[in-house]
Amino acid sequence: MNRLPILHQNLAGLALLALLSLPALAATQESRPAPIALAIHGGAGTLLRAEMSAEQEQQYRAVLGQALDAGYAVLKSGGASLDAVQATILVMEDSPLFNAGKGAVFTSDGKHELDAAVMTGHDLRAGSVAGITQVKNPILAARAVMEQSEHVMLTGPGADTFARTQGLAMVDNHYFDTEFRWQQLLKLRGEPLDTPMPGSKSANAAAPAWRAEGRKFGTVGAVALDQAGHLAAGTSTGGMTNKRWGRVGDAPVIGAGTYANAECAVSATGHGEFFIRVGVAHEICARIRFKGESPAAAARYVVQDTLKPMQAEGGVIVLGRDGRFALEFNSPGMYRGVIDVHGKREIAIFGTDDDATPLTGASH
Repeated sequence: MNRLPILHQNLAGLALLALLSLPALAATQESRPAPIALAIHGGAGTLLRAEMSAEQEQQYRAVLGQALDAGYAVLKSGGASLDAVQATILVMEDSPLFNAGKGAVFTSDGKHELDAAVMTGHDLRAGSVAGITQVKNPILAARAVMEQSEHVMLTGPGADTFARTQGLAMVDNHYFDTEFRWQQLLKLRGEPLDTPMPGSKSANAAAPAWRAEGRKFGTVGAVALDQAGHLAAGTSTGGMTNKRWGRVGDAPVIGAGTYANAECAVSATGHGEFFIRVGVAHEICARIRFKGESPAAAARYVVQDTLKPMQAEGGVIVLGRDGRFALEFNSPGMYRGVIDVHGKREIAIFGTDDDATPLTGASH
């Protein structure tokens, strides 16, 4: 008996069944949401539970949560990773708790000079500003440089002028004053703590009770992965307390404090001079891209094995294109938070042995 016709009929039936199944399979794949994720930091440094009251800790956790929620809402609605980064950082720039925007530290002249940067990974576009003094939200100025100019970095009065031409909100430099940061400057200088802030017209937050003179890098940053698979990074800072001569740290330097490509997005916080020398953000992304390392492994090598032996303190947040992340730091603590690809939301402040939240900085 010739079984070939039967075999051909069976094969034809299987092929027809496969073709009929393709639309259903495609529909299933289309209905499955693409992974989204968001990680943030609010600076690293000497952050110890013993030096922070429960009320102060709650204030920081609340603003970190608001920042996470703002950025994640953008991603969940199908928005771009850059928009999510911007929404996240705006919350922290508008809070007096962080060294960015409203809570920026004082320079040696008793003024404020602010830096910020943004970068999108899929097209390698970037924009940054340094030493601006009048833009209410520096992260918006950095984005305007990226999208509305032919340049990558603008500095000083020129950057302020450019921001004004873009219709960004401008403020008097005293807008950034807070009593907390003024006390930091006075302690660093060894001056009487009752010395009044000169010319301030701002309603100032009271100075927190914990040690204000400790080493803290209050830079804020965010990295995001959107439904299109695109990564973005952003960083904003007031720089270093008592800085002089127009000093600029790593935050606005593309490849040092801020970087994104198709594989990786990084925002850093720490002793900027060392982060610039190492090229921290780019170094991490290069290890991921060329060595195939996970975000956790790449971040650990750069932060622990490279920066720490240099006695360079700080940390990074890293996000990969598959949603794996790392929150790595070599300081006693780092304000940090994440919403991973499963929608799990976590916030932490202190080191892993001193924080009730099990957010260790390892990849998910």
